[in-house]
Amino acid sequence: MALDDETEIVDAELISEGHLPALPAGGASVPPLIDRHTILVPGEPLPTEAEQPTYTERDLYVSKTTAERLKNKSKPKNTSRTYDNQRDLFRRWCEQQGRVARPCTTATYVEYVATLIEAGRAPNAVSVAMSAIRTWMPDDKKPGTQEARGMLNEYKKEWSKRVGVRKAPAITDDMIRAMVASCDPQNPIGIRDRCALLLGRGALNRRSELADLTIGNVTVESDGVALYFSSSKTDQEAKGEETFIPAWDDLGIDPVHATRAWLNVLHELGVREGAFLRALTREGRLQSRITATERGDHVTGDAINEWVRGRAKLAGIKGWEKVTAHGLRRGGAQAIADAGGDPTHQGRWQEGSAVVKREYLDRASSRRDNPWLKLARPTPNEGQEAQ
Repeated sequence: MALDDETEIVDAELISEGHLPALPAGGASVPPLIDRHTILVPGEPLPTEAEQPTYTERDLYVSKTTAERLKNKSKPKNTSRTYDNQRDLFRRWCEQQGRVARPCTTATYVEYVATLIEAGRAPNAVSVAMSAIRTWMPDDKKPGTQEARGMLNEYKKEWSKRVGVRKAPAITDDMIRAMVASCDPQNPIGIRDRCALLLGRGALNRRSELADLTIGNVTVESDGVALYFSSSKTDQEAKGEETFIPAWDDLGIDPVHATRAWLNVLHELGVREGAFLRALTREGRLQSRITATERGDHVTGDAINEWVRGRAKLAGIKGWEKVTAHGLRRGGAQAIADAGGDPTHQGRWQEGSAVVKREYLDRASSRRDNPWLKLARPTPNEGQEAQ
């Protein structure tokens, strides 16, 4: 008999043909409850089904409060919504195909990934869908990933050749100054946007981190602004981390001046606690949140994207339509790297982040040490020797 790699022989006994062992009196024996994780000490009998407790509904159900907590366990709300959406799309596709969605087979998983690739979805989007589906499956019934990952890796190469790498442009020093200059210092919207721009660049924020800030998370000091992040993409256990943004002599781009001005606006609007960045009407009043989503008074990351892009447009920046809030993070990190620093801790990346090394440190080093610079910008002594 051929055995596959996962077949395990738990126990075996040699017998002669025609001399099968007799069954115990009373019929078939109770099968032992063992698997490859079972550990027994010498003298301990094999556990059987008869020794197991009898569970009732009381042992299986959790309360509504617990159920709500389980919905968001270990994943940020934005990630949870994205995963829920991807799982719903997969479920509907399975219904149309006459396939079982949960738990799905490896063949179904591979076929769905191939369908996404054929539809021209971006590789990152396909990867998110794969993760959402696989984590949705019971732990012991997850589909295999080798074939799907192989297809995705090949697709990434095709995608790169056809489309190229698309990244939000970094918001440079000149761009941030122009964008801040477009903010009316007498208008609450301008004051808010200026604060968001300078804090986002200074703390290298992800847009979700900016959107989640509360007034209690912001501390203004004479020499800078301290932002406390209760959780982030790299802090799923919510240990919390503080990031400090030093003050600038130039009041136009000084985060201390900008943050104090926005806190004064909130004070005048009667806001003392809760969400730090607020949605405003054109007249500069608090926007009604009666029909708001579960975020309550907190704005969304998409809203902050619109603020940043809007400022790029008002500043007359070429290609403003491609500017996003992520450009604040990219631009700030690159400025630090170009100055010889390491943006890892300021941007709350994980220690030794490959992204920081590849995108910022290596780029800065490559430009700083480029061999052509000695010819393009010779030192005075070198110029005299050349003559």
